[in-house]
Amino acid sequence: MSSVISLTDIRRVFSMGDQQFEALKGVSFDITAGEFVAIMGASGSGKSTSMNILGCLDRPTSGRYLLDGLDVGGMPANQLAEIRNKKLGFVFQGFNLLARTPAVENVELPLVYAGFHAKERRQQALIVMEQVGLAGKENNHPSQLSGGQQQRVAIARALVNHPAVILADEPTGNLDSSTSEEIMNLFSSLNRQGITIIMVTHEHDVAAYAGRQITFKDGRIISDSLTGPARQNGQTA
Repeated sequence: MSSVISLTDIRRVFSMGDQQFEALKGVSFDITAGEFVAIMGASGSGKSTSMNILGCLDRPTSGRYLLDGLDVGGMPANQLAEIRNKKLGFVFQGFNLLARTPAVENVELPLVYAGFHAKERRQQALIVMEQVGLAGKENNHPSQLSGGQQQRVAIARALVNHPAVILADEPTGNLDSSTSEEIMNLFSSLNRQGITIIMVTHEHDVAAYAGRQITFKDGRIISDSLTGPARQNGQTA
């Protein structure tokens, strides 16, 4: 099966005055469709820089990044934004919902940017909201929802465009342990349906839900191992 993500010798150098800091030092890995991958590492290890590059929010200084077969490294900003909206779904620690907007309209946002008509946007949004357990909450504003429900809205928003990959950055960081377990069970369920998930986390119990763990240290990968019961290479382990 072909790779949905392929990083080859990715380096990222940041300039700070006359000093340079190499955040990534030749990182390479492939992820195939249907995998659930946890990216781990201490603060400053390079995991967040890698996530920004995977999300097309930052560009590598050198190296090659193929996203669903497309070489995104040299794309102009407008084309990159379009690819990001079509190919990637994002879930953040802080939910990043529009506070004055009903849940269903938050979910619709990627489809607004993609130019879908209102009727089709609403239809797609209602389908994914039911998929993540939010049927009946469509018209609630974020302030009327629990933290777990807000994260489910964010997950529905990530799913609505049928992306090639969902990128989740510390998705349980603002949740208590019981709610974290609910959200991780939801991710596991989505992965069993064939959805590719890449998750940054520093919590080992959260990472244990993934079928593969990639650990960073000082800008390099120090381990890359299959671990859990999640899907591997598109097949159930």
